[in-house]
Amino acid sequence: MSAQRVIVTGASSGIGAATVRLFRSRGWDVVGVARRADRLEALAAETGAQVVTADLTVQADVDALRDVVAASGGANALICNAGGAFGMHSVEAGDPDDWARMFDINVLGTKRVISALLPILRQADAASIVGITSIAGTVAYEGGGGYNAAKFAQRALLQVLRLELAGEPIRVIEVAPGMVHTEEFSLVRFGGDQAKADAVYDDVRNPLSAEDIAETIVHAVELPAHINLDSITVKPVAQAAPHKVMRGDLMMKA
Repeated sequence: MSAQRVIVTGASSGIGAATVRLFRSRGWDVVGVARRADRLEALAAETGAQVVTADLTVQADVDALRDVVAASGGANALICNAGGAFGMHSVEAGDPDDWARMFDINVLGTKRVISALLPILRQADAASIVGITSIAGTVAYEGGGGYNAAKFAQRALLQVLRLELAGEPIRVIEVAPGMVHTEEFSLVRFGGDQAKADAVYDDVRNPLSAEDIAETIVHAVELPAHINLDSITVKPVAQAAPHKVMRGDLMMKA
């Protein structure tokens, strides 16, 4: 590989797209991966990134991604960003199909792409695997049931992987964002209800942006290879916990 090369999943919008843009601006070769070909093509035209259309819940698509990466230059880093939340129902009332979808993309999707690309990453002198989890993977909250469970599981997957790869020059890094205002996350979670999605961020001063998380990811990957930031929690100052978000101006106490 003549240049550093990174694979970014969930690249069609939000954190993934911002991460592709930032890596490209830093001189990396980038392969952006997502389901939506039209958005990927626009991102490729904008940034010069290579793109691969793939659904990480489909093993054949993951196998095809592996083959493209292997044939086109390998990789030094993998950013497992594809994920999502569906619904805000209680454990009792939650739809098991929503839970299955969340496990499939957040947990099994991460596992599939790591299993497929790890042999390729081992061909580099050193490598990084970054999993984008959530503070929902460390603190449970009402209405979080299925998403909490999926993100707790994804976090455990990364912790086990770090133990399994001990002795190899491969970093396993977890980035756990709090409230990030992107165009789609809450909209998807609330089934397209724009009013509910907007209410999540209403009067919150400076929620994180996709670019904030991209900065965190790229910083962690570009550190010297002997430094591993095992787990990075990133929240806006207005958010003390998943269930405690301050609205309105933040002011010093007298």
